[in-house]
Amino acid sequence: MPQLEPGERSILSYFPTSNKAQEAAEELKQAGFQNIQIDRISRYGVESDAHFNNPINNASSLTGLTVYSDGTGENLGDSGRVLLAADPSASGYGDIDYGVSGGRAFLLALVTSEERVEEAVGIIKKNGGMV
Repeated sequence: MPQLEPGERSILSYFPTSNKAQEAAEELKQAGFQNIQIDRISRYGVESDAHFNNPINNASSLTGLTVYSDGTGENLGDSGRVLLAADPSASGYGDIDYGVSGGRAFLLALVTSEERVEEAVGIIKKNGGMV
């Protein structure tokens, strides 16, 4: 894994939707930032299928609509499919705001110089990110 160079800082920010994260990334790129990556994070350690990131896409399962995964991917295995299907955001039962679709499950990671950290954080927050 690459290490940060002296004078570099990493910024991890979280967004409620992939669209918000992409808007922030685009604005960061326009401002001259280059080392930007967006990922979907999961509490179960499985990777969701990016094709199911949009609930309007006629997802083939309940988890496709709620936790952005079709639940049939080879990388999930039986345990991953069971966990995703049992998640309170899929069933609708659970604590208020627990794991709901549209939480802060989209991670934008950025590497920049120490001098530009405040500028980057300002752009991220302006676009709805939490740093």
